[in-house]
Amino acid sequence: MRIITRLLIASVIAGIGSLNVLAAEADVKDWPAIEKAAVGQTVYFNAWGGSENINAYLEWVAAEMRERHDVTVTQVKLDDTGSAVAKVVAEKAAGRNEGGSVDLIWINGENFVSMKQQGLLLSPGWATSLPNWQYVDVENQPTILADFTEPTEGLESPWGGAKMVFFYDSARTDQNDLPDDTAQLLDWAKRNPGRFSYPAPPDFIGSSFLKQVLHEVTADPAKLAGPVDEATFDADVEPLFAYLDELHEVSWRSGKAFPQNYPDMKQKLADGELDIIFAFNPAEASASVRAGELPETIRSFTFPGGTLGNTHFVAIPYNANAKAGALLTANFLISPEAQLRKQDPMYWGDPTVLSMEKLPEADRAAFQSLDLGVATLPPGELGPVIAEPHASWMDRIETEWRRRYASGN
Repeated sequence: MRIITRLLIASVIAGIGSLNVLAAEADVKDWPAIEKAAVGQTVYFNAWGGSENINAYLEWVAAEMRERHDVTVTQVKLDDTGSAVAKVVAEKAAGRNEGGSVDLIWINGENFVSMKQQGLLLSPGWATSLPNWQYVDVENQPTILADFTEPTEGLESPWGGAKMVFFYDSARTDQNDLPDDTAQLLDWAKRNPGRFSYPAPPDFIGSSFLKQVLHEVTADPAKLAGPVDEATFDADVEPLFAYLDELHEVSWRSGKAFPQNYPDMKQKLADGELDIIFAFNPAEASASVRAGELPETIRSFTFPGGTLGNTHFVAIPYNANAKAGALLTANFLISPEAQLRKQDPMYWGDPTVLSMEKLPEADRAAFQSLDLGVATLPPGELGPVIAEPHASWMDRIETEWRRRYASGN
């Protein structure tokens, strides 16, 4: 899934001033008033619609919101999150500062940064004022407070976690021979030519691999937390492309072709063409085993020094028509009940944003009793999170990748 997209709409939003508005009807500090104002509202939840299990989960959310609060949640299924953001941009340009068509957006990364900079979001602080915020794990999940290094400032509410995890077939690959970092992965690929690859950028999973490598090989990882410095960009990324030059020589099809996306990589692992693949959801392998797409011998591993991770969020546009209903929905999405169901691989398998230490004992026990699946690492074994670089790095790296390698596709 590619929640993060590019917004090539700068010319549309140029010159439009900031307008963060929190309507009186949706004063988040007065929760009883929120619940009253939300009755009968319809919340148009713009969310990626490319996964049947995620869509089914949102249908459950809608049923719960209808029963509990008399709020109708309608999923507007997106192929590209940027299309929902573009709606808000167009409405603001037209002066439609109330009664907007988008009430809630599943978002993170570049789209969040763009909306924040252009004043397209509900006023700061609403997310941290939600009643269920008390359970959110801000202490151990730093990406909740900084989305691609951009401070969230309560402008978006965390919904789930994502972390790069590698998969292999234990029937074919020796566990003792697995790499501990990207340097060892290159060595492994040289010993096992043709058995590793990654999707070509701008595929989200492929671009994530580039960022993982960049973080490990760059001379100054702290530099990635800020915008790209065009004066030093070539020198900053040269270690990345030197690494890729070596990797491609021993990759699947010698780096002359690349898997289309994660499902394509997964099929190649199942068919025995690849021996190590990776995804951005620790539960993905178990879900594929359960669905019969991968054999039961599939297992997971990460790098002890850390792998790329982020948090995905929901945000409310400044001109949302159903602000109260959107706030109520966002609060429900971070309730222990909703987060438990979301982490259950029977329904989704998406890692929770809640702190086990903050939960009531019964909820904590319910999380601990979840069967995460045969190929899913326990949360304590996922290793440290490497934060996403500043959003500007993705565009520049992908452009440079295409310049160097696209002719080989």
